[in-house]
Amino acid sequence: MGLRTLLVAALTISVCSPSHGGDAIEASGDILQFVLPTVALGATIIHRDDRDGRRWDRKGTLQLGEGLATAMGVTFALKYALDTDRPNGGHHSMPSGHTSISFASAEFLRKRYGWEWGIPAYAVASWVGYSRVESDNHYPADVVVGAGIGILSSYIFTRKHKGWNVDVTGDTQSVGLRLSTAW
Repeated sequence: MGLRTLLVAALTISVCSPSHGGDAIEASGDILQFVLPTVALGATIIHRDDRDGRRWDRKGTLQLGEGLATAMGVTFALKYALDTDRPNGGHHSMPSGHTSISFASAEFLRKRYGWEWGIPAYAVASWVGYSRVESDNHYPADVVVGAGIGILSSYIFTRKHKGWNVDVTGDTQSVGLRLSTAW
């Protein structure tokens, strides 16, 4: 089963779900926030994410974990530091945790395995963000900040599985591009 098939099936099932009092859009976002990291973890296993293709050495899994942990750590630190009100009257609105975890997973898939994995993952992550605004759990700015946190967190820790990698490097005195490869 390909990634696109899995994501389409998950989206279809979650939209048709009768949970949450019939609010299918909110239910789909709640479900898909867990589907994306699960798919990302599965991708590390499918790709036998290692140097020689014979064993799974967890290199990609560790990169996924670092990105997700950073995204969630920053997200929850900001939620409690800012303590902004939600459109539905709740608290801890800024930034969206559903969105940060979804976009961290999407960026991991894009950067590690390419746009073939990234496009459908970004589409699903965008749906999760939309579901949070549509269900009055977040303001659009909460979702945009959550997406930015997720993308940046995975971008920092993720390396391309195979092929060439271009990274921006720098310090207080210089900025440059670093070209590297993995095989």
